[in-house]
Amino acid sequence: MNTTGFLNKIYFSKRQKALEKYATRAKDIQLKIFRHLIRQGKKTQWGAEHDYASINSYEQFRKNVHVNTYEELKNYIQLMREGKESILWPGVVRWYAKSSGTTNDKSKFIPVSGEGLKNIHYKGGTDCVVTYLHINPKSKFFSGKGLILGGSHAPNLNTPNSLVGDLSAILIENIPTAANMIRVPKKNIALLSDFEEKRDKIARAAMDMNITNISGVPSWMLSVLNRVMELKGVDRLDEVWPNLEVFFHGGVAFTPYREQYKNIIGLPGMHYVETYNASEGFFGIQDDLSDSNMKLMIDYGVFYEFCPMDNLDDNGYPIDEEKIVPLWDVTLGVNYAMIISTSCGLWRYLIGDTVKFSQKDPYKFSITGRTKHFINAFGEELIVDNAEKGLLQACVATGAQVKDYTAAPIFMDSNAKCRHQWIVEFAKMPGSVDEFATILDRSLQGINSDYEAKRHKDITLQPLEIIVAKQGLFDEWLKGKGKLGGQHKIPRLSNSRQYIEELLEMNK
Repeated sequence: MNTTGFLNKIYFSKRQKALEKYATRAKDIQLKIFRHLIRQGKKTQWGAEHDYASINSYEQFRKNVHVNTYEELKNYIQLMREGKESILWPGVVRWYAKSSGTTNDKSKFIPVSGEGLKNIHYKGGTDCVVTYLHINPKSKFFSGKGLILGGSHAPNLNTPNSLVGDLSAILIENIPTAANMIRVPKKNIALLSDFEEKRDKIARAAMDMNITNISGVPSWMLSVLNRVMELKGVDRLDEVWPNLEVFFHGGVAFTPYREQYKNIIGLPGMHYVETYNASEGFFGIQDDLSDSNMKLMIDYGVFYEFCPMDNLDDNGYPIDEEKIVPLWDVTLGVNYAMIISTSCGLWRYLIGDTVKFSQKDPYKFSITGRTKHFINAFGEELIVDNAEKGLLQACVATGAQVKDYTAAPIFMDSNAKCRHQWIVEFAKMPGSVDEFATILDRSLQGINSDYEAKRHKDITLQPLEIIVAKQGLFDEWLKGKGKLGGQHKIPRLSNSRQYIEELLEMNK
């Protein structure tokens, strides 16, 4: 028996049996998580303020705690970052995952407790392996090493032993010793903040190793893989890592990258497993490669609720909280905004993602988008508010006036280059469109930390492109769809190129 088969038999198969209970005990599992969270919440300032002592049912929880966004939790999180104990979760929370900002802030800081690190994030990583070995029992996963990409972290305020950074950096910093022995690169490389330097050092560290699995965001991983092939002087990755068998990917949609990966990897037995892991938690794993939907992970210290999208106002906030349902009451095929309560201290937190369930027992779902228009093709999480503020700064600086606009990504080419493409109809042209584009690009970096990180040194995300729209283009487009006038609006940002391609064709 090979090493992978041995480990699967003595360890991972036991967990697989627990995962199979998702099909018959989902409500019981979720209620068990719920009761644990409430017990822990009673020990906190938040719990005292919301009378957790009186909560003995899900219905009472709904009455005591309203749905929250980051804005409602921000002041509590700030106290936690300053070292205050038992604010949203018992004890001192020392880790904070930095995520893209809100309307009022450049960045969000999501608390990551010790319990959440173990029972949400690391549990998710382990279950990726468990699930994959179940899918592919002949795997030789542990015959080599895994290439895992991560971000960077920095000291958190002046709080001792507290750090803030990318979730991936937090995971690598705290990774268990056994797991650290089977991954590359070493921690001192993995946590570098300069991606250009990091990419080169990762490539050099991994290119002569026996890599069997890779994990990371598709856009950044593609950049690293291209550097590996460049250093080795080959056109395909199977010439470097012939035993590579699986890519665990998440963070952005994989569809635009799938063909590029197939072209450069060239291995017929290669597997691609989608995961839903965010700063706020690890929520889903694809457990059937013939089905693009993911299985909702329901025993991770995350209690789920769902709000129908037609019950959200223009700001993406629930209109009637009575229409919010727990997992066991969801309806298949309905688009929901996801709400979570977690062992990291997020309580009825509107995460901003939207999902749709395709089956129950076990619950399977797909990510359908965000509660607001956005672009997140490369992990930049650009929202409309960012775009509006950036355009305002560019207009003030150049004297331009913008009538209408829309933007979408241009996905990576064979050289791993990508950018945002904007079509802008000006009411008053700037003196220089290039100058307008430069200021807009720079402004977006100042407003959105994730966009800033992806634009760093033009490694992957290139400067944005502006195409000037002919006068009346957007009205003509709306008219063609029978949507001119009334409440119909131009979709400002989109991960899909559907809208922008239609406009480009009309702009010729």
